[in-house]
Amino acid sequence: ALEVIEHEQKAQLVRELDGNIMRCVRDQNGNHVIQKCIESIPIKKIGFILSAFRGQVANLSMHPYGCRVVQRILEHCTDEVQCQFIVDEILESVCSLAQDQYGNYVTQVHIRKRMNSWRQICM
Repeated sequence: ALEVIEHEQKAQLVRELDGNIMRCVRDQNGNHVIQKCIESIPIKKIGFILSAFRGQVANLSMHPYGCRVVQRILEHCTDEVQCQFIVDEILESVCSLAQDQYGNYVTQVHIRKRMNSWRQICM
């Protein structure tokens, strides 16, 4: 459904998940719904999803499904101010994440994204 409706309708539909974001992220199927939301709806319209992660980013990054959602945020976030706390929480736990079986993937995505930013600055 998210692929064929307008952004405003998508945001309205996804708002129904408010209050259940963390349960979805940790669910084998629900995490795919949250990933699709992050991929297809502008971050500014789904700030409530990001807000649910505040203080939980490291734990989610080390979760088999949560790590995928955090990776999607890093890949699709275009508003650096809104997503800064995600990066900050990753950096606070970067040593643990880099050594974790799931967290290392989040660390890799973060490094790749930063490398691309640094390349653009240098060019």
